[in-house]
Amino acid sequence: MSQNATAQAASSLRVRKITYSALFLALAMVLPFLTGQIAEIGSMLCPMHIPALLCGFLCGWPWGLAVGFISPLLRSMSGMPPIWIAIPMAFEMATYGAIAGLLYRKLPKTGWRIYASLISAMVAGRLVWGLVKFLLTGLQGTEFSLALFLSGAITTAIPGIILQLVLIPVLVVVMERTNMMLRD
Repeated sequence: MSQNATAQAASSLRVRKITYSALFLALAMVLPFLTGQIAEIGSMLCPMHIPALLCGFLCGWPWGLAVGFISPLLRSMSGMPPIWIAIPMAFEMATYGAIAGLLYRKLPKTGWRIYASLISAMVAGRLVWGLVKFLLTGLQGTEFSLALFLSGAITTAIPGIILQLVLIPVLVVVMERTNMMLRD
C-alpha cells in the first residue's frame, strides 16, 4: 500500500472513530431520559454506562475514556445528575471505557475476552468511583463508609450490572460479526 493510501486509511479510521464516539456521547445523553420514565428502576439501570463501555470496545480505550468522562459532566449541565454526583461518575465511566477498550484489544482472542474485559472494566470503574467519592466527601467534611460504597457501587446498581452483563457482550459480538469493530 502506498503512503498516500495509508494516510487516507488512517484518516478514514479517525473520522469513523470520531463519528462513533459522537454517537455514543449522544446515546449517553438520551438513554437516561428513556429509563428515567421508570422511576422505580430508571437510575438503577445505569444507562449512561452502556455507551461508555461500548465506545471502549468499538473505538478503543482513548475514545471510551473520553466519552465516559465527558458524558456525565455534559449531562450535569441540564441539572441531572448534580455535579457532585457527576464528578465521581466521570472518573468511573472514563475507567469503564478505557479498561474495556484496552483489555479487549490486548487479551487473547478467546471466547471469554469480552466478559473478561467487561467485568474488569466494571470492577475497576466502581473502585475508581468509590475512591473519588471518598476523596470528595473528605473535602466536603462528610463521611463515605464501606456500607455506602457497597450500596452505591453494587446493591442499588444490580439491575444495571445485570443489564450490562447481558447486553454488552451481545452487542459486541454483533459488532464483531458485522465488521463494525474499528482496528488501529
